[in-house]
Amino acid sequence: MPVSIDEAFAYHERPGCLNRLTPPWEHVQLEYSDQSLAPGSRVILKTKIAGIPVRWRARHVWCNPPHGFADVQDTGPFSRWCHQHRFESLAPNRSQLTDAIEYKLPAGMAGKLLGSGKARRTIEAMFAYRHRVTQDDLQMLVDYPMSPKTIAVSGASGLVGGGLCTLLSLLGHKVVTITRDEHGTVDEHGMPDAIAAWGSPSEMEKFESVDVVVHLAGKSIAGKRWTPEVKQQIRDSRVEKTRALCEGLAQLKQKPAVVICASATGFYGDRGEEILTENSSCGDDFLSDVAGQWEDACQPAREAGIRVVNTRFGMVLSPQGGALQQMLLPAKLMGGKLGSGNQWWSWIALDDVLGAIVHCIHQDEISGPVNFVAPEPIRNHEFAKTLGDVLNRPAIFPAPKFALRLALGEMAEVLLLASSRAVPERLQQSGYAFRYPDLKDCLRSLLGKEGKPSEPVAS
Repeated sequence: MPVSIDEAFAYHERPGCLNRLTPPWEHVQLEYSDQSLAPGSRVILKTKIAGIPVRWRARHVWCNPPHGFADVQDTGPFSRWCHQHRFESLAPNRSQLTDAIEYKLPAGMAGKLLGSGKARRTIEAMFAYRHRVTQDDLQMLVDYPMSPKTIAVSGASGLVGGGLCTLLSLLGHKVVTITRDEHGTVDEHGMPDAIAAWGSPSEMEKFESVDVVVHLAGKSIAGKRWTPEVKQQIRDSRVEKTRALCEGLAQLKQKPAVVICASATGFYGDRGEEILTENSSCGDDFLSDVAGQWEDACQPAREAGIRVVNTRFGMVLSPQGGALQQMLLPAKLMGGKLGSGNQWWSWIALDDVLGAIVHCIHQDEISGPVNFVAPEPIRNHEFAKTLGDVLNRPAIFPAPKFALRLALGEMAEVLLLASSRAVPERLQQSGYAFRYPDLKDCLRSLLGKEGKPSEPVAS
């Protein structure tokens, strides 16, 4: 790991680390944790084994900061499970983590004969993912060595917002959630844990203790057919809420230094083969219009001297939500291209969305629109083939354009059949290093097909 043993242990000790390092393909839910590594502290996880719900109750039995900690299974899928996390210092700013696992499968010899191979592959895939995420997260402490900030996040219950809150906390920042209702409390230092951004003036004044605002909230565009009523809700949840938030921030005596506000590559519309940078013009469909107004709604904050970044998200990939989650079942059933398959898709791994947001927070020269997409957009038929290859399924059965239009209406045209060949010019120019620049590598990691965990790093 690229940090000292103390920094590495502190990362694992902070609340949210277990969630952060749980592989996204495992569908594990944290039911209870006292957020401690101290001996006697407990964790309860809910998961499924062969489709059967299982509760995994674990207990920490040893903790010696910063050298290690250990947990054992009290009840769960194994007859015995003991996991030691051993930390070793290699140099002042380098350390090594060794995960030592002892386990025994249930059902005696029958369990060993029938399940040992599957168990070994599952454990190796899990720790390959955990080690990769740990190394990448800790590298951020090296890349952005600044003092901890207070960061307010809206949309904290969503796919991006939830992941961002966890990552920011693990990096040592104070996270405040932005809500609609005035129900927040304060911590021992008098800092709020939630702010009602659209509440009373006194509630807005709480933003004076905030360094950064990340505004991600907005009605899902993929939940229902786009009736006139749904379209208005989509527009209002983005444009009106953003304008009200930015007008409130602009009136503060002590303003946040930066506002990161979500947007989308839908700004560009259906552009065929055109390569789209942040300087490309706005499109002419419904989402283009909404995205343009969404970004314009930040103007009060800009005029007040707040640095504003509009993050134009491409297709965010995670098996826990969004487009990839919806594609997995059709892909396993050998589903293929959508429509002609020639349309360009601009995609980005969820962890690169989180990493790029942190990057934009710390890079003072970044403002205005920023394309949050991987360096290499891909045609839809190539995306379907790559996903099929990772899942070991051929991408045989296409979804005809007329069927998609019949099922989803205008949504199909804009979200699935439109061509968006966006590239991350500003992220690359500012030095952001993508975790997942390659689609196949990204899908293998997210779906547990990456292989064995990392080998120890030489000093």
